Amino acid sequence: MEKLKTVKKECKIEFEEKKSKFIGYVKPVFSKEEAEDYVKYIKSIHSDATHNCSAYKINNNGLEFFKVDDDGEPSGTAGVPMLGVLENHQLTNVCAVVTRYFGGIKLGAGGLIRAYSSNVALAIKEIGIVHIKEQLGLRIALSYSQYQELPNFLKANHLQEQDTSFTEQVQTTIFVDKDDKDSIIEELIELFNGKIDITDQGLRKVEVPISLS
Repeated sequence: MEKLKTVKKECKIEFEEKKSKFIGYVKPVFSKEEAEDYVKYIKSIHSDATHNCSAYKINNNGLEFFKVDDDGEPSGTAGVPMLGVLENHQLTNVCAVVTRYFGGIKLGAGGLIRAYSSNVALAIKEIGIVHIKEQLGLRIALSYSQYQELPNFLKANHLQEQDTSFTEQVQTTIFVDKDDKDSIIEELIELFNGKIDITDQGLRKVEVPISLS
């Protein structure tokens, strides 16, 4: 699976520019149908707005698709700048919709481009970006004394434990890149002198946060 970047979750952000109110939405989507449905939904809750402009980009098994809509704004002043922000962040599987309530003062082409692109950029910054990639789950069973040594190992390898349970033994799960599986297992076996049970849990899609700083 190709590693993709999208937004962490749905986000809404608002600001005013020369008395016009802009309300921006971004949301992770995974098909054209889902993106179109989201655009329709935002238009339905802001049916009284002057414009509901949108841009989305989808990657479906390596096939990319994008669409922009200026929704009555001058051509090229809304949807295209919004898509440009998504592309500048190398995002895919994301839909952005910006609603505008006209405040009586025209912004001009440059002002519209800045307003629509800034709205999307602020929403992305607010909610954050994640990598979506396939990782392999390793279920680890170890003693309580061994478990005391695990945090340093995880920190050194930039890993996190999940679904930890404490019974007669400690059981926890870590997710690693497929290419790192063998080396991580070897290091765990060496660290605990072979006295550790490791079970392959198979692949799953995981979200890895990306710093925007």
